[in-house]
This record gives sequence, structure tokens and C-alpha cells, in this order.
Amino acid sequence: MGLRFDTITLGDVLAPRGYIRGPFGSALKRNELLDFGIPVYEQQHAIYGVRTFRFYISKEKFEEMKRFETKIDDLIISCSGTLGKVSIIRENDPKGIISQALLLLRANTNIILPKYLLYFFSSKKGFDSIVSRSSGSVQVNISKRADIEKIPLDLPPIKEQKIIVAILEALDDKIAINTTINHHLEQMAQAIFKSWFVDFEPWGGEMPGDWRKAELGDVTTLSAGGDKPTIYSPIPTDECSIPVFSNGIDNFGLYGYTDKPKITEESVTVSARGTIGFVCLRQDPFVPIVRLVTAVPNSDFITAKYLYLYLINIHIAGVGTTQQQLTVPDFKKYRILIPSFDAVKDFTNTIEPMFDNIRHKRAENVRLTETRDAMLPKLMSGELSVADFRGAK
Repeated sequence: MGLRFDTITLGDVLAPRGYIRGPFGSALKRNELLDFGIPVYEQQHAIYGVRTFRFYISKEKFEEMKRFETKIDDLIISCSGTLGKVSIIRENDPKGIISQALLLLRANTNIILPKYLLYFFSSKKGFDSIVSRSSGSVQVNISKRADIEKIPLDLPPIKEQKIIVAILEALDDKIAINTTINHHLEQMAQAIFKSWFVDFEPWGGEMPGDWRKAELGDVTTLSAGGDKPTIYSPIPTDECSIPVFSNGIDNFGLYGYTDKPKITEESVTVSARGTIGFVCLRQDPFVPIVRLVTAVPNSDFITAKYLYLYLINIHIAGVGTTQQQLTVPDFKKYRILIPSFDAVKDFTNTIEPMFDNIRHKRAENVRLTETRDAMLPKLMSGELSVADFRGAK
């Protein structure tokens, strides 16, 4: 049997002044945003957990807007458009202010651990509790404060919260380690690519005379993503185990799962709308849907791995005045370096073990994520007892 949790509301667990909506646009004008200074946290910082910044403010402006300041263990939640994505301000994150598209929550740490609250909003129940309280037909926005503070959550004593957080953090830590290793492996592959095909170091710094440039359409088969499959599941099942991808950085654009692949060859996808030019290597069968262009090598002179590393090193832009997009006819005209057959073969053999390792760790992360996501609601509802995890710190 699990613990008997108390059901309380979000408002009960927040610190005094622990609910802060981002400032109105009139409080932070475009001409006050700088290229350096104190950073402004935006939606992408909650959605993707990244900590690269587009905008900054001066120290004077920061003092004026200090009530919107981020502090360690604050939660930031996206509250417009892409709704309900959450991130926590970590110890090494820079101090800054939130933008108007974020909600900041500050926990009363005598009642609830900030990371326990983070995991609650990362769960389906917590995410749905935000989204179900949204409004707007054109641009979806988070509901008013009174509605959000009424969100119910099951809360065990602090001692049990610590155990639950430790269990979930152990899985997240392993995912983070794998992600870091993959980043380093990819950096190694990129360095080798640059050495061979940008600086031409194995050939004395000069491009061999028999190498040439060609249009992308001459050496690849390009296709636009289609509609969402009729047979579809948001999670993998016995029937639906083939990944479906759209554009997006988060989880490489994973949209869900279906029963039959459309692309079976090793290939490359490029996001065609929104974040245009985000390039992914696809090593397993999959289905591409809207907002993706897929490139499958059809020449012996390039491989998918060569193509991937080439494309991430060039600028891929969209066309259009209202909404920019990358079209197949335009993408076909992009120029690509075609080395000799032997050079590409040797290069691919050199980097193959790196990408095999990346693939293995990425698959492991999928399994770890599924385990975490399956355990999370059971731990946080008391359905799964923490008695077996008493050794967790």
C-alpha cells in the first residue's frame, strides 16, 4: 500500500508573493532590450530548458523590474501559445527577469520541495491541470491566477517528497550524462568533418582536383512530410512502435508512434517551418509529417552521416513573406561538396562508431524517460509506495 497523501491546492504551497506573471509589454519596451547585460528569460527557456539568451537589460532597468527577478529553485512556466512547459532555475543559471510570456512560481520550502513541484508539473496530471485552465481561440493563454492557484495536488510529508525526488532525479541524472556524452561524440564527429572537408588537412590543405560541387537534388531524394498517420499513438505500443517526427528541437521533433514506416533508409530531416533548418540524422525507420523535409542519399558519393554533418555546417533559410518555409524545390538547389568515393567511405567508417554510440545512448534515454514517466504519477499519487526506496537520499 502507498502512503495516504493530503490533497491541497497550488496556492497552499507557494511562498508569499510566490506567484509572478511576467511584466506587461508596456513595462519592458523593445528599445530597452540590449545585446548584453542582465538576461531576459523567455518561453524557450521553459519549453526547452536552454539557457542561451536573445535579450538583456541594463542594471538600472533590472532594479526597476526587480520583482520579476528569477531566483534559484523558481519554476518558470510557458503561459502563451506553447502552454504549460516548465523548467527550474538552477544554481548556475544567471540571475535575470522573466518576460511577459512566462509565469514564475516560488515554492514555500517548509511545505513542498521545489523539485517535487517541478515533477508535478512535468507529469501528465500537472501539465493537463495547466492546459485545461487555458483560454483563447487564436492564441491560447494561461488562465487567471485564481484558477491556477486552485490546481489540486497530492502532497506527502517532506521526508517522502525527498525520496520521490531522489528516485526521479537518479533517472534524470543518467539521462543528462548520456546527453552530455552524445554531445561530446557529435563534437568529435564535427571536428573530423571540418578537418577533412573544410580545411582539407589530409590533403595538405587543398581540395583535391577531382572533387566537385553539385545541387542537393542531384545526389538525394527529397520529400516533404505528410499528414499525421491514421493509426497513431502518443506513446509506443505493441501495434505502434514506429516513431513519427515533425519539426522541433525538443526530443528531435518526436510527435508519437504509428504501425508502418514511410522512410526505411538512413536519412536526414530538416525542419521546414517554425525553427527552419534544424537538421537531424535519422538512423531508424520512421514517418515524417508536416513541417519536415527528408533527404535520402541516392548517390554512392555521399552517405547520410556525411550529408548530416555537411548540412549542420551551412545556413538553411526559408522563403516567403508571411510565413517562411523551406520548400523541396528550393532545397534541391542547395549546393553540396561531393568528395571522392574513397574519401567519403573512409570518413564514414571513421565516424560510424561514434554515431553507433550516440544511437545506443539515445535509445537508452528513451527507455529511461519511459520508466521515469511511468513511475512519476504513481509515486506522486501514493499508488507506488516509497517504502522500498528508503535508502534514497
